[in-house]
This record gives sequence, C-alpha cells and structure tokens, in this order.
Amino acid sequence: MDSVIHIQGARENNLKNISLDLPKNKLIIMTGVSGSGKTSLAFDTIYAEGQRRYMESLSSYARQFLGNSEKPDVDSIDGLSPSIAIDQKTTSHNPRSTVGTVTEIYDYLRLIYARIGVPYCPEHGEPIAGQTVTEMVDQVMELPDGTRTTILAPIAREKKGTFKDTFAKLMKDGFMRVRVDGEIRMLEELEPLEKNKKHTIEVVVDRIIKSNSRSRYYDSLSTALKIGDGMAEVMTPETTMLFSSNYACKVCGFTVPKLEPRLFSFNAPMGACPECKGIGVIQKVDLDLLIPDKKKSLNEGGIAYYKNIAGTSNQEWQRFEALCSFYNIDMNKPVGKLTKKELDIVLHGSKEPIEFTIVNSKGLERQYHEEIEGVADLIERRYLETGSAWSRDWYESFLGEAVCPTCHGARLNDQVLAVRIGGKNIYEWTQMSVVEAIDFIDGLQLTDAQRRIAELGLKEIRSRLVFLKNVGLTYLTLDRLASTLSGGESQRIRLATQIGSKLTGVMYVLDEPSIGLHQRDNDRLINSLKEMRDLGNTLIVVEHDEDTMRASDYIVDIGPGAGIHGGQVVAAGTPEEIMANDASITGRFLSGKEFTPYPAERRKGNGKALTVVDAYQNNLKHVTAKFPLNTLTVVTGVSGSGKSSLVTEVLTRGIQHHLGKVRTKPGLAKGIEGLEEIDKLIEISQEPIGRTPRSNPATYVGVFDDIRDLFAQTREAKLLGFTKSHFSFNVKGGRCEACQGDGTRKISMHFLPDVYVDCDVCHGKRYNEETLQVKYKDKTISDVLEMTVEEGIEFFSEVSRIRHKLQTLADVGLSYIKLGQSATTLSGGEAQRVKLASELQKKSTGKTVFVLDEPTTGLHSTDVRKLIEVLQRLVDQGNTVIVIEHNLDVIKNADFILDLGPEGGAGGGMIVAQGTPEQIAACPESFTGQYLKPLLTGGTPRESADPAAVPAASAR
Repeated sequence: MDSVIHIQGARENNLKNISLDLPKNKLIIMTGVSGSGKTSLAFDTIYAEGQRRYMESLSSYARQFLGNSEKPDVDSIDGLSPSIAIDQKTTSHNPRSTVGTVTEIYDYLRLIYARIGVPYCPEHGEPIAGQTVTEMVDQVMELPDGTRTTILAPIAREKKGTFKDTFAKLMKDGFMRVRVDGEIRMLEELEPLEKNKKHTIEVVVDRIIKSNSRSRYYDSLSTALKIGDGMAEVMTPETTMLFSSNYACKVCGFTVPKLEPRLFSFNAPMGACPECKGIGVIQKVDLDLLIPDKKKSLNEGGIAYYKNIAGTSNQEWQRFEALCSFYNIDMNKPVGKLTKKELDIVLHGSKEPIEFTIVNSKGLERQYHEEIEGVADLIERRYLETGSAWSRDWYESFLGEAVCPTCHGARLNDQVLAVRIGGKNIYEWTQMSVVEAIDFIDGLQLTDAQRRIAELGLKEIRSRLVFLKNVGLTYLTLDRLASTLSGGESQRIRLATQIGSKLTGVMYVLDEPSIGLHQRDNDRLINSLKEMRDLGNTLIVVEHDEDTMRASDYIVDIGPGAGIHGGQVVAAGTPEEIMANDASITGRFLSGKEFTPYPAERRKGNGKALTVVDAYQNNLKHVTAKFPLNTLTVVTGVSGSGKSSLVTEVLTRGIQHHLGKVRTKPGLAKGIEGLEEIDKLIEISQEPIGRTPRSNPATYVGVFDDIRDLFAQTREAKLLGFTKSHFSFNVKGGRCEACQGDGTRKISMHFLPDVYVDCDVCHGKRYNEETLQVKYKDKTISDVLEMTVEEGIEFFSEVSRIRHKLQTLADVGLSYIKLGQSATTLSGGEAQRVKLASELQKKSTGKTVFVLDEPTTGLHSTDVRKLIEVLQRLVDQGNTVIVIEHNLDVIKNADFILDLGPEGGAGGGMIVAQGTPEQIAACPESFTGQYLKPLLTGGTPRESADPAAVPAASAR
C-alpha cells in the first residue's frame, strides 16, 4: 500500500464512483476531453483530501484563519502524501508583487546586499566610508551661530513593541526625553507604546544653541553614536543632518543608514521611494484622456474636465477664464495649436499670485489676488484629497500611470540605490533577464571574505534562476510585475520556488504547466518535472500536451465523453499501454490513429489588410506587421517573443481606440493602416464571464431570455398573469425570497468551513411555488436550468431560436455544461468558449475582427479539432480571426502565420518569418517552422480516419 495511492469510490462532481490505484513517486498525467472529470479527480478529490487532512491536524484556533476544507465526495484515499497544488491562477494582483518577490530571489538579494554591499556616493561616485566624530563636528560647526540644535540617537526604526523596558533603562541612564514618531516626549510621562504599531524612536542626547561649543558637540555626538549603534542625528528647525560612523561621503557628506535587509525592501518605509511609496509609478493626468479631441478649442470643451461647464458662470470656469485672460491665451484656438508654454499654463497654472475678478451667483463682483491652479494640478490634488468615492472615480478618469519622477521606476530611495555589488545596485540587478543574471553571478568578482558571506545566498539565487531558464522563462526580469504574467508563466514560477525548496515525499498537483510554452521549451519543462519526481515526489499533472504524456510514467484517461458522459476511467497505464488501447481517444491521438487534418489550400484573403507600422511596445524592435483580412492568422513564437505586445497591446488596443474607446490607450507604434475596413472588434479572453454565482452560460449567451419568453407564453403563465420577469431569479416576483434566488444558504461555522445548504423553502430550485406551477413540456424553469446543453438542444428542438443558441455552445465543445451552471465554476478555457459561442450566434457584418489568446487552453486534441472548425466557420462568413497560439494543430490550419522571435525578451521582438504554414516550415531560422515541418506532408492534408471529423474548411 505504501507504493500506491489507493482511491476508492470517488464521486466528486461528475465522477462515477471511480476506484483507482496511482503509483507513488511517479510522473502521472491525467487527461481526457474537456469536462470529462480530470480536474474533479486531481484537484477536487486527491488534492482536496490531502489538504483537508493536513488542516485537521492543526488546532481549532489556527483553522479559523484558513480557508474551506470540505471533505470531498470519496469513500477513502489511502497512501496520501502532504499535497501542494500549483494551478493556473494569476500569482498576484498586488502592484508590489514581482517575479523576484514571488520566487523569493529578491529576499536573498536583500540579504546579500545588506551583508556585502558597498555604498557609493551618487554625486561623486566614491565608495562611502564611516565618518569620524571630528568630521561630524566640522559639519555641525558650519551652521550659523544661534541655530537651535537637538542631538538625537536613533534606537528603533519602524519597529513594533511597547518599549517599556527600553524607556526604563534610558531613565536609569539619566536621559530625560525621547522623540517618538516625530514628537519629543518626557520619559517620565511616557506610557508604554501601542504593541502592534510600528514606531520610530530617537533618544534626545543634548539640546545646544550653536556657538563656540565644539567640545560639547563632540561629547554629545560620541554619546549618540554609542547609543545609536553608529548612527546620530542633529536636528535643526530647517533640516535634520544624518551622521554615521559606518557610511558617509567624505566630500559631500551623503550618508547611508546601517545596512540591513529591510532597508532594501520597497515594501518597507525606510527603503521605499518617498514619492511613490515603493510602487514605482504615480497617478498623473494623462493628456490623451484630458484632451481627447485636440481639434476643439477650450471654449468648445477641448479640456474634457471642463466640457460640461465651458462658457458658463461656474466659478471654477471663471477662474480658468481669468488664468487664460491674464496670459493672453486664445480660448477659441484648437487645443492642439496651443504653444508649449500656453499648454503648460493651462495644465499647471500661474505659479504666482495674479489679479482677477469672480462674479458670484448674485451678480456681485469680488477681486482676488492669488495663484490659480492649472487643470492638471487641480485634478491630481483633488484626487488625493477627496473622501467621496464618486468624485474619486471622476478624477481618476483623467489619470494614468506615470513613472515616478523621483526614483524613475526603481521603487527605492537614493540611499538604497547607492549600495552596489559588482558595480550594480539592487534595482539594476532586478532589471537583468534570467540569463543575464546567471552570467552576472558567474562573473562576479568578490573577495574571499565576501564570497564566504554570500556563498549560500548566491547558490539559492542561482538555482532558482537556472530553473526559470529551464522552463523557458529566460526572458523574464525580476522586476516584472506578477500581475502581468500569464497563467502558465505564473505556474512555472511557482514551480521554481518548489524546486528550490528541495522537498521530498510530497504530492504535487499541477494544472497544465505547458500552457503558453513553445514546443521548443517543452523538453526543458519535462526535465524539470522529472527532476522533482527524482527527488522522491509524486507529480499528478492535468495535461493535454502529447510530448508531456509520452514522457510520463503513467497516464489516466478520464472520459469517454464530457459532463454526464464522462467521469469514468477509460484507460490507465504506461504511455505504451494507452497507445495500444483503441478505447482511449487519447491513446488514438498519441499513436497517430487520430489526428487533426488541415486544408489543402490556404485562403488569400480579400486583398486588404491591417498593417501595424513601426511597433516598439515592450520588446518589439520597430516591427511592421501585416494581418491579411478575411483569413485565419496565427501569431506564433517562443514565450516572451512579443506576441501579446503586438496583438493585444498594439493591434487590439489600437482598433478599440479607433472604434471609440477613448480611454483605451494603444500600444507604442507609429500607427495602424487599414482601420477603415473594420467596424467591429471582438476580443475573446479567458476572463470569467461573470464574477458572481448568479452568472451562468444561459444568461451570458442570451438564451435564458428566450426561455423566459417561452414560459411567459404558456397557458398557465397567462392565467396567473406572469410576465417574462417573473421567471428571473435575479429580481423580486417569481424567485424564492428566502434565498433571493440563490438556491442555497451559506452557514458560517467560524473555525470550520462555511457550509452551503439547500434553501429550506425552495430546496435549491431558486423559485417560489407559484412560479414552479408553470411548466413547458412537463418541465419547470428550474428543471431547464439543471439541463445540460446537450439535453437542452433535444428538449427545445422545435424552438429554432433557442436550439440555435444552444447549438453554438455545443459547437465549441460545451455540450456537457449545465445551462444554470455558476460562472465561477467555469475554467478559463470554458469561459473563453462561452464568449465564442455568444459571438457565433450573432449576424456577421463581414468586417469583424476576432482576437483570441491561446484558445486551446484546457482543450483535448479532439476538442481542438472542434475549435478549429468553429474558427474556420467564422472566417468563411467574411470575418478576420487573429489567434495567438502555440498549438501545432491550430498553426497548421492557419492561412497566414506571423512568427516572432527568435528568442524571448531582449532577444525577441522581431518577425522571424511570415506566410503560409508551408512557407514557415521551409524557414530554417524559425523554431515554429522546425516543429511544424513534420506535420505538413508535401502541403496536402492527410486523409482523415473519420471523414465526419474533417472540418468543412479542409475541403477548400
């Protein structure tokens, strides 16, 4: 039993009482068609039970701070190891979270900089050495005679505690005053401080009026340095002079505090830039938002902030008119034709008091002599000062992120950035790509003492960097925001942290780690997974990638279909055993008996194109890219090559801006040609279709409106006077008011997980008894919401408008989901396909551009085949489909390919090859072409084993 995980009677979601033995310390792949139950078995059953057992070992006090730990619906699981899940959720939306902090590399960096970093004066470039007391006194003696000075010894900076014992010792040593959080207090009157609040405390050593008192300063500074661990401060009414016996420039006196790890953190006040508070960006007025139409004059509302009050007697507008009048600015001139000086006055005001007159609401004039704020300064000030959420949103609509002018995006203050190792400060270190950072560590010149101190930290950093390199993330920099990473990137970054921990005897459960990874980098990822396995861990990976399956030790194929047609183990065994099993569709694809065909001829398009001219967003190297209209265009390239920068940030945002989304800022490019050929853009991302449990596929695709119409037309509904709104669970009327249409009630259990129970009144049906009396073909509205798409198509077979909308969901491979299934339970890939189905049912204009980012996420090879059929159908209707994709089945079905690269990050951002799949395959410089070539046999499609599976497009 120790060598296997024995699962008995798993029934979570659609699983049909599965019993299964999984070998331990192996790389196990769980696969199957979308919706077959892979995730239910891997995450909702095996991982959930491992997590629950660990949490049950904790005290009830600890459990109240943790999330839910419901017992999965399974009879028993034996042989479980401690489990860690690494899924596709975005690492963090926190603007302070970076690749460096998530991988813990930044923590090691801070430690190393605190221990062997050398401070340099930013002005003179000289290494900073400790000042002597004599040098400190010399600086103080330059103050004017009569200056009141206070000598302080810092003993705590941003530390929590009551400091009761510290204050008692200071009183015993004869000190009378301390400065606590900026306020000087008498020690004998001081109460213990708030325990959980951070405090800054300085001892008042002496108070001196500067005269010929050199010896007194010498004694007091010596005492302060002794108490303050080498630090002393001299406070005057105008400024505070910081002295250090450790670090100070001998030329200009620039000082650096005692080096400690938290000084190098942009999340700590002592290290963060004082202006942006460690975020690296600030909110500044964005001129594109403030002045959307530069052809308009000021009087015509050219400044969007004033457009509703321009030309009125509003006092704010009168002030603005007075400002323009004083500086002779023509308010009837188009804003775009104002000189740089005039625009600066409009934005930033008079900068000096001026004379002007305001007429109040009673017609009385009043003279003023004061500065007038410019519109940009006014918005920025009010944004920070207002307490109204509505006002804050209004001011925010004119703001955009701008790089902090003080730290220039470094997030840290000057004192931190003055510390260097190998000629680089910690910010410059984080700006290096993974490969550059590895080379830098390998070439670092350190003294013997420095190397001994930093050896362990550098080893940890290097091992994590090497793993990031091995999983194809060579292009990432450590200062890259975690919120900008894709699901696959964030998952592989968390893998780096786990490999660095070198744990053994752990069960890792992963969700498609190959997402977003080019075929070239797949082997690196597979080797990393094998490395984790070889440490003595069990890896359960939900995956569709054929290379990963072939490299695995054991495969579990769940199916045979999706939803109610799935939930069974179709086949389980080694890759060779699966390939020999014809009952397994996965095995048939692995063995080559099943495959996705491709068209014999490629579309030429309608002769028109969208052309992005000179794009230089992120790592794009002034690229000019052509997207032929009325084609299926696929953008490929290794991870980080610039695909999303070109398609999402430049092309998509540019089209949105052209179509009237003024607040959408296009990416950096000279322009986009051919926009007049487009009247609609549909961007189909993997964002959820709704963020509440009330959102569901039926409401999103609009079919629920038709279903409610149908119920409202029944004889019973008309007799009861029920309208269409009566059959909605979102509004009062027909819904159950006890649960407000949710169907469930949440019971808080404090340290136990929240319990969801069916509503006592409606028993989970969402509607009241009166509404449930109305039936269509013997089914209530609640029964319809419980139907799968497949059941709905059959049930509404005679109602063409409902059948048509449900059929589009089936066409994109979602026949298994329930009509009323909560949006929050849908995966990213499922949400993307629901959006695609919603667009499929709309009438095509022929001038629509569809943009999809890796739509094959979460799709089995058989579902990819269905998706390709849908995309080909969209193009056949005259639309243009642009897809960012790594899946070779999609790539070989393209009419036109743009292959970016050749590498990621700084080594990418160029067009390596463009043309048909055959032309890409013939290009030796293209990594995509190398992997595509074996799939293209002489430019003609292979005959399909299943003629019904060949897309209509392949007949062209």
